[in-house]
Amino acid sequence: MPEASRETLVNVVLALALLAAPLIAVALDEPFYVTLASRVAILALAGVGLNLALGTGGMVSFGHAAFFGLGGYVAGVAALHGFEGSSFIAWPLEVGGSEHMLVIWGIALLVTAVVALGIGAVSLRTSGVYFIMITLAFAQMIYYFAISLPTYGGEDGLSIYLRSRLPGIEADDPLTFFLVCYALLLGVIYLLHRLVDSRFGAALQCARMNPERLATLGIAPFPVKLTAFTLSAMITGLAGALFAELNGFVSPSMLSWQLSGEIIIFVILGGVGRLFGPLAGAALFILLESFIGGLTDRWQLILGLILLSVVLFARGGVIGLLAGKARHD
Repeated sequence: MPEASRETLVNVVLALALLAAPLIAVALDEPFYVTLASRVAILALAGVGLNLALGTGGMVSFGHAAFFGLGGYVAGVAALHGFEGSSFIAWPLEVGGSEHMLVIWGIALLVTAVVALGIGAVSLRTSGVYFIMITLAFAQMIYYFAISLPTYGGEDGLSIYLRSRLPGIEADDPLTFFLVCYALLLGVIYLLHRLVDSRFGAALQCARMNPERLATLGIAPFPVKLTAFTLSAMITGLAGALFAELNGFVSPSMLSWQLSGEIIIFVILGGVGRLFGPLAGAALFILLESFIGGLTDRWQLILGLILLSVVLFARGGVIGLLAGKARHD
């Protein structure tokens, strides 16, 4: 079977497996697994966002948790003011909270886009280890800023008492909420597939491999990479808003460097640059955490051995192992 077809088959199996898991859980009256599947879908979405920057654009960002947490805080702050009927800003315009998911998603996308533009405009003037460190530094600044906000819970975080509403959909139902997350995940993967296959995607890959050659063609690499970095952050911010809704809680831990590391692990485990790589990586990570973590506190040791094996022997990650090399390799 051609490698491209084999990868498509692996992707379809992964997508169907994620869809089937909560449906089977509902049939067996095991609601915990519905929540677990929602968690996989949301964290995979965060990984898909990072994969655009890391896999396609070659930007090793160690600060994507900042965008994930910002999305979460948008959901938390909007829900708080919506619940209390208070205003976020009283002057010159009165801006209150919201209990509508579409509004919260829009604000999360806007906030993460603005912050990512600022961070990217500075960070992309560096490369290599300097880019890694400066994205980490920005993320830590936002992390400590969140801790210093007692109005929104400070270090203790912020509870979301009621899940936001989605017109015509019972988002309170765990299975329905999973389906919303699942649809967003597949929708974003499809959009990124089209983006990577477009002229912009070709320019981004050229900016990763040979920026000088791209410049000689009359295309400046910097705005191409900045656009990709911003889009990547927006997807991760959307995932953060969903994660806060799922847990009914947001805290500075969503902004931590440890979470940035976990999102990178999703991408590496599943396969850097592979469309469904973050889904495979997030599923494997969460299964290890949930099932082996229930047996031993040292489940990270097993995760570390798997990650080491992937880096040494299967650089295409789980998807590469099952489907072979990517066409662009």
